[in-house]
Amino acid sequence: MQLMAAGHEVRGFSRRLYPDLQELGVEWQQGDLQDPHAIELACQDMQAVIHTAAVPGIWGSWSMYHGVNTVGTQNILHAVRQHDIGILVYTSSPSVTFGGDDQSGIAEDVPYPDRWLCHYPHSKALAEQEVLAANSPGRLATCALRPHLIWGEDDPHLIPRLIERGRAGKLRIVGNGQNLIDMVHVKNAAYAHLCALQALQESPKSSGKAYWISQQTPVNCWEWINRILSFAEIPPVTRKIDFRTAYRIGAVMEIIYRLFGIKAEPRMTRFLALQLSADHYFDNHRAQTLLGYRPFISTEEAMADLESSLRNSTH
Repeated sequence: MQLMAAGHEVRGFSRRLYPDLQELGVEWQQGDLQDPHAIELACQDMQAVIHTAAVPGIWGSWSMYHGVNTVGTQNILHAVRQHDIGILVYTSSPSVTFGGDDQSGIAEDVPYPDRWLCHYPHSKALAEQEVLAANSPGRLATCALRPHLIWGEDDPHLIPRLIERGRAGKLRIVGNGQNLIDMVHVKNAAYAHLCALQALQESPKSSGKAYWISQQTPVNCWEWINRILSFAEIPPVTRKIDFRTAYRIGAVMEIIYRLFGIKAEPRMTRFLALQLSADHYFDNHRAQTLLGYRPFISTEEAMADLESSLRNSTH
């Protein structure tokens, strides 16, 4: 909606239709990222493409993640070139640079890891590299945004999952519970894409680069989770499991799930143990200076909105 408010005509593309967005004036085309012809039709007569679609998660087949996240992005790049579209903003992920160590105030130029414990970041990293390599001054301006932990009061993924697991008593603090994270409210994440679109139109210096997108104010991971749980009147997470134990449990569960072909996501994996125990916050200088991005909704304001929403839903 921020795009339309800024005066842009918007066309959406996805596997299913969104009538509520169509009613607001968004043109919608239905299709699959793995269908090159459908993507070419969706890109026809467009001046810019914002590519946010992906299969997220920590479990599943390589063919699924690679097919949608990597090959799907390759199909978009082909369509963009076919139609001489000048701008491509790609939604990547901070996990593309996560190799298991703390991400503490790091810059975007940190290298990709040598090993992958999960197909999602691997497939996204391959796609990100292709998008950035496609940047061509005067022909195609590209960039990759890396928003971390997108959430909000209407979030259908992260917040409901935390609440579900918290209510079932399935959450455990992994490690010492002191790890810092920086997440991003969904409205700020959307605004960052608008900033990127404008920057690529106006400043060649902004193209061909990756950008961290966050609230730019790190918080303690488990204090933040417990505060969210309190909004839903769920007791705080206090029980802990040390990292090494969680990592070993994750490794065993991965073996069992693969051995028996279990499709459901394991409660713990090696990647998840590392994610839940490590720092994830970033040096935001590049996004601030080259994109002009600073969050317009503060964490406190966003948390107040979330509290109101969750308390209303439980009464």
